[in-house]
Amino acid sequence: MLLERFPRVSLSHAPTPLEPLDRLRQAIGGPRLWIKRDDCTGLAQGGNKARKLEFLVADAIAKGSDLLITPGAVQSNHVRMTAAAAARFGMKCHAVLERRVTETDADYEENGNVLLDEVLGCTRSYVPGGSDVAAACAAAAEEFKAKGAKPYVIPGGGSNPIGALGYVACAMELMAQASQIGVNVSRLVHGTGSSGTQAGLVAGFAAMRSPISVYGVSVRHPRQKQEEMVFDLACRTADHLGHSGIVKREQVFADDGYVGPGYGQPTPGMVEALTLVARTEGILLDPVYSGKAMAGMIDAIRKGKFAADEDIVFLHTGGSTALFGYKHVFLKA
Repeated sequence: MLLERFPRVSLSHAPTPLEPLDRLRQAIGGPRLWIKRDDCTGLAQGGNKARKLEFLVADAIAKGSDLLITPGAVQSNHVRMTAAAAARFGMKCHAVLERRVTETDADYEENGNVLLDEVLGCTRSYVPGGSDVAAACAAAAEEFKAKGAKPYVIPGGGSNPIGALGYVACAMELMAQASQIGVNVSRLVHGTGSSGTQAGLVAGFAAMRSPISVYGVSVRHPRQKQEEMVFDLACRTADHLGHSGIVKREQVFADDGYVGPGYGQPTPGMVEALTLVARTEGILLDPVYSGKAMAGMIDAIRKGKFAADEDIVFLHTGGSTALFGYKHVFLKA
């Protein structure tokens, strides 16, 4: 009943699997480990954005839009999935791609998500790193309006109270799965960037009075900024749900110790974590989000931050398509 009144389209293969990570646990020790496979949502190679887009595309359709405009980094998973969602509903898509990552090569610029953007028919414009991408999207919307289009602007990562509903839904789904198999989940670990995934989870668990805590691993911003972004959006999401005041500041945590040189820039910990999961579990993470989040979780386990009798869920947010943009990193691994 929490989400029934909100317009929603079908874009994801939910519920996504909740699977044990027994071989990874054997390799690193520590608590019981599980993985929530949101890389299996199904839309254009899958990923967490499918859940957000179910609510965002429904809102765009309700407003009579025929064009989705959204920003992202050059190798944006969000852009790829937005383009696929637009195609599914007969809409056009335009992306404003920010050159956020420095020292790129031809693979980064032309392969991976960029290749799929092209296949999906997404037109693209580029802005320098550090640009005001919201303003660039607004300007693009005005240009398309002048040509007769009816644009709908989706913020980076789909991270607003409408998009965050997708992870309220995921919080509810995880609780139901854990109850069904008799697992008492203590916390969920994931990579946090534009903040919508973490904000939705925090608001969702709070609305359901669940004791599950969310352990965010920042992939871009310093801890204080990331936590402020998440708390603000979680509060606005709770307001949107009609449950104002349920989110407390202490429910928001983001570890900024695994960002490395910057967003989308590889770290030795990410490479180790990604290859370890691939070679113990046969699961492909991505180099920007889930790879760094896994590095954070593994390091926390090795440092004894989690109790041995806990059940920890790692949320796989997808994005392994981006591996093809980082060939030079993994051929050396």
